[in-house]
Amino acid sequence: MYPLPARWQQAGLLGMALVFACLAAGASQTLSGRIVGVVDGDTVKALVAGNRQWRIRLAEIDAPEKRQPWGKRAKQALAAKIFGKEVRIVVTGQDRYGRWIGKIYLGDRDINREMVREGHAWAYRKYLRGRNLLDDEAEARREHRGLWSLPEESRIPPWKWRSKKHRRKIRMMAPAPDNIPRPSGRGQHA
Repeated sequence: MYPLPARWQQAGLLGMALVFACLAAGASQTLSGRIVGVVDGDTVKALVAGNRQWRIRLAEIDAPEKRQPWGKRAKQALAAKIFGKEVRIVVTGQDRYGRWIGKIYLGDRDINREMVREGHAWAYRKYLRGRNLLDDEAEARREHRGLWSLPEESRIPPWKWRSKKHRRKIRMMAPAPDNIPRPSGRGQHA
């Protein structure tokens, strides 16, 4: 990959500084960019501010994880809507992973809301700022759209799925109790 010209790098850093300043003051910042990657059903990569690539987490929604039922379909649905297109991003913050959080608009279309309305994502209750997404989710559920067409046991909200996965990892990483015999001697493989 070739380095960007110095003036583009400076413009990108200036743009990021402006976003930080606006967010620190409690205001949202609107950016324009082209979607160059879809990570999953609620995270994209966009070229903004002097051709800098930003990771954007769609605000107020939570799509199934990649390995969850409907995860691949949610990613495909988001890609079909916005991949390669110029969008408007209303940035409202940054998460603990360094991703920008925002609402994505394609023209007048609220893409975050469409993902919930079509059953590709849940309204992320922990971060909701209004009732619209809850109403859209209820309608998608009633109409059996998207993930709501799956059997009930397959519809695990992503925040619960991540929590279960995390607990499983911790159990697997815990040291074995002392009363379990360990292999000894040479030539033995685990």
